[in-house]
Amino acid sequence: MKALVIGGTGPTGHFLTKGLLLRGFQVFIFHRGTHESQELPEEVEHIHGDPHFLETIEDGLKGRNFDLVIATYGRVRHLAQMVKGKTGRFIAVTGAPIYKGYLNPHHNTPFGLPVPVREDAPLVEDSNLHRFSYLIAEAEKAVMAMHKAGEFDVTCFRYPQVYGPHQLNPLEWCVIRRILDKRPHIILPDGGLTLETRGYSENVAHGVLLTIEQPKISGGQIYNIGDEKQLTLRQWVEVITQIMNYDWEIVGMPEIIAKPGWPMLPFQGPTSHRLMDIRKIQDQLGYRDKVFVEEALRRTINWYLENRPGLGGEAEIRLQDPFNYQAEDQIIELYRKSINDIATQVSFKLPNVVHPYAHPKEQKQQRDHRQR
Repeated sequence: MKALVIGGTGPTGHFLTKGLLLRGFQVFIFHRGTHESQELPEEVEHIHGDPHFLETIEDGLKGRNFDLVIATYGRVRHLAQMVKGKTGRFIAVTGAPIYKGYLNPHHNTPFGLPVPVREDAPLVEDSNLHRFSYLIAEAEKAVMAMHKAGEFDVTCFRYPQVYGPHQLNPLEWCVIRRILDKRPHIILPDGGLTLETRGYSENVAHGVLLTIEQPKISGGQIYNIGDEKQLTLRQWVEVITQIMNYDWEIVGMPEIIAKPGWPMLPFQGPTSHRLMDIRKIQDQLGYRDKVFVEEALRRTINWYLENRPGLGGEAEIRLQDPFNYQAEDQIIELYRKSINDIATQVSFKLPNVVHPYAHPKEQKQQRDHRQR
């Protein structure tokens, strides 16, 4: 059996290729050749080409047929079109930004996404709302239409923010580098209370591989995927801090002024919750995490300590984190001053907090000693 992984050098690609080999597949990966990996098994054949254009896809895959194609990268609609007649099974990766309100919570009323977000939640169906999300939705619809037309069996995965080794946009580095630089504090937007679905690369790949083992159940289905246990941004930072055995102050402040913390949020915001519901894949395919989040973060940190992104290099450019510590210190100083000014210059008192229900100390009293 032959399997093609499109974009196989990314964070889930490594685990997908190894998992396919263990299941007896002869594995090929189709990628641009920009990010070669020494960690892929030697028996994996590399096909170089750009998965974004019909012409380059056709050139790269000409004369080849596969039992399975997994598209983790590139233009899904083009890829599906070009492997029609070349495979009987197509697994497409789209993404959580497909949901209306994911990238702009103002698109929904009330503000933000439902918590958690099920697969049947509204998608972006108007390009004027957000073109990127709209194109994802249109591509997914086109692929699912090919399933209904009998071109091949399709399963779609809406990936979350994936973390782990080989991530081209390693959000963890925003925290790791500041610890390595011995910063005394870190700024988190809105106190770091944001809850965003993340998925460790091995866990996400495991979810995809489950569909290969259960094609009759997963054919024609769309799945959210991510770790079973999710952390708020603050908890995520605290776990990294504990793993690296560091001590610093976490400074929470309103999102609008917490710009140094924006790169830690996928797509640099928003701070509203973006929690995906993964019960469907749990119930239908028996998904469970292969690696718990604390261990997953430990492995991720260790990998980036051994493969450190260059200072000011490609990864940091992708993150759009300037690591401008002078500005961060100034923001914290001015924020603390403003908090002190408000506390000392504005008089605002609340009654003492007490239990709202009556607790009488004597019998036959209509009200207790607090007039409740």
